[in-house]
Amino acid sequence: MWGKSSSEGSDRFEYLQTLVTEFQDTDSEEAKEQVLANLANFAYDPKNMEFLRDLQVTDLFLDMLTEENENFVEFGMGGLCNLTMDPECRDITLQSDGVSLVINCLSSQKEETVLSAITTLMNLLTPTSRSQITDPAILQCMLRFTLSESPRLRNLATVFLQDCCSGEQVAQAQQVEGQQAAVGIPLPSN
Repeated sequence: MWGKSSSEGSDRFEYLQTLVTEFQDTDSEEAKEQVLANLANFAYDPKNMEFLRDLQVTDLFLDMLTEENENFVEFGMGGLCNLTMDPECRDITLQSDGVSLVINCLSSQKEETVLSAITTLMNLLTPTSRSQITDPAILQCMLRFTLSESPRLRNLATVFLQDCCSGEQVAQAQQVEGQQAAVGIPLPSN
């Protein structure tokens, strides 16, 4: 797709800039969904990170997390999941109160959105953000997800609990979970 010429970087940037401009200029929800899906896919390639940061795509994805259109949320969450693998994009997300926006996506009815939200929370885990990401209510939510019929959701929630939390935190959340329902977050649909 991209040539090996010295202009590869500028071609990439221009193409990504065209996508961002198309998203901003179009009134068509279908076109916006297509552009968001494309940007989310481009966010998977580390070669695009600098360009996506320059184009403020992290902020665009964060803005999508509060949209009513579930596809906007899904693609925004997927793109943010990819971008937060990059330390600079992670920091931008953390500085923009992205953790709370991502946590809100745990209640989505779309499984892909929830999977991306869990993975993004794992990507956002730093010494500073740890207390917010491993809040007892989030751990109770993850415990509930470990009961899901979906193997992907069940396994990812288990990995979150194992990798992001201490055994003591999980035990405390299990005690509370036995006493009350987990933050009213329903399991997503497959």
